Amino acid sequence: MTKIAHTKTVVFITGAWMHISSWDKFRSAFEAAGYTTHAPAWPYLEGKPADLRANPDKRLGRLTFGQIVDHYARYIDTLPEQPIIIGHSMGGLITQLLLDRGYGVAGVAMDPGPTAGAFPGLISLLAALPPVLSGPSTPYLISRDGFARNFANVQSPAEQQAAYDDYVVPTSSRIFYQAAGMIGTGVNAKARTQPLLVLSAEHDRTVSPFLARQVYSLQKKAAARTDFHEFEGRDHFLAGGKGWEEVAQYTLDWAAQAA
Repeated sequence: MTKIAHTKTVVFITGAWMHISSWDKFRSAFEAAGYTTHAPAWPYLEGKPADLRANPDKRLGRLTFGQIVDHYARYIDTLPEQPIIIGHSMGGLITQLLLDRGYGVAGVAMDPGPTAGAFPGLISLLAALPPVLSGPSTPYLISRDGFARNFANVQSPAEQQAAYDDYVVPTSSRIFYQAAGMIGTGVNAKARTQPLLVLSAEHDRTVSPFLARQVYSLQKKAAARTDFHEFEGRDHFLAGGKGWEEVAQYTLDWAAQAA
């Protein structure tokens, strides 16, 4: 089986609606294990969450997957070594697109958005409708109700409100059109040489376990190691919600032991 090339560098990639600070807990866990971590923001999402919510850059709405992947590829090119790439939600899709370009020594796709050919299922389709209906060129901000219902649905109401205030940012509506049309989201899984871990959450209403398993099934076509794990009792907020420590430790163990 494929072994992860030696690296002590990790790049974290957020998904739609999450500020880079949502990775702070994970970054601390990886840094305590001796890794150097990076969490660069998407284009047009530098700043504080409250400011980004109040005054989103209009260019954000037209941002495409290709532009986001180019952005992260340029960032990785500045690093002294190829990293482990860890992405959440749409960041998990971006992780797979980067691996497809030959970036990274390994990837972790947490609750990943759909690569071309992965049918999302009804739960994930319903969660994606609001940004699609908002139009293909405007920044889209998930509502507090939508966040509580589909993103952080196993957290307490107080935890949901705090997480929204601390982490939620607007996102590109265009990427949801691309995902729906399978535009710019295709990967050649058979050609992948890097190990990949796909993570899922039992009660995820944004990237349902059904969708995560669809992604895993497509990625299993690779000769490289491809693993799947579903966390019981969790929602889409895997990286920051209750029990994030277990998720971080599982990811650390996988990175150290994949062989």
